[in-house]
Amino acid sequence: MMKLSEEIAALCEPLPFKTYWQVKMVQTGETHGHGERLVLPAASVRKTSVLMAALRAVNEGRLDLEAPVSIKAELQPGIVSGVCQYMTPGTILPMRDVMLLMMITSDNICTHEVMKDLDLEDITNYCHRIGMVDTVHRTKLPPVGLPADHGLEKVTTTTAADQVHLLDLIMRGTEDPEAAARLMVSQELCRMAMKFLTWQRFRNMIPALLPLGTTVAHKTGRGQRGWMDAGIVYRDGRAAYILSATTDDVPEIMPDGLPGHAVASHTIARLSRLVWDSLA
Repeated sequence: MMKLSEEIAALCEPLPFKTYWQVKMVQTGETHGHGERLVLPAASVRKTSVLMAALRAVNEGRLDLEAPVSIKAELQPGIVSGVCQYMTPGTILPMRDVMLLMMITSDNICTHEVMKDLDLEDITNYCHRIGMVDTVHRTKLPPVGLPADHGLEKVTTTTAADQVHLLDLIMRGTEDPEAAARLMVSQELCRMAMKFLTWQRFRNMIPALLPLGTTVAHKTGRGQRGWMDAGIVYRDGRAAYILSATTDDVPEIMPDGLPGHAVASHTIARLSRLVWDSLA
């Protein structure tokens, strides 16, 4: 792990933005990182904990996966993430599919509908109870027009360590009833969450430089300050590593003229590849 950390440092340190990360090797339980406890904007990576809080409500009978949800015209203007802003107003989807679109296309209309009857303080308390001790949920829809140097108090925040912990619990909850119980859901609901994570449509970060067809259960995010991804990578039919990486203070244009978001995304992809190669 020391050699891997040195390789990641050599990748990240010369760049004009910061990269914070944690990796957990699933087979050994070994973890390492850089700034993994630093609180940063969560952007859409927050939606994995939103999903699990919603599935807790399903498990407790407070939310129905089959309940019809209508795509409302008044929610469509200004939405920049997902597909529902383009759909015919009045389109009806079951809550299960609304949760799915929240995860695999990062749809913010769907996120609003999933969170509509969930209290933000309750979601934060849920995160703390399951061990995501530094995660705070502050908004149901991401605020529009924030400057790139906005303060953390304006947005939902988390840490790389919290995201690795959550993904590890979900993964273990598919087979271990005690892990599922810690998440306050059933094993079946953990398995559904894992399916949603593996169906992610955005693959330009953690999976981008891995062999074609590699299974990655992950959730991406992008905010005014940077890009991020958190996921479980599978190799030879079993979970190999869990990685959460966040870039911060990403410039709009890099010194060589390339877009900052492209370099940030590629940096996370290269970081993931370094972890992959360390397992060879």
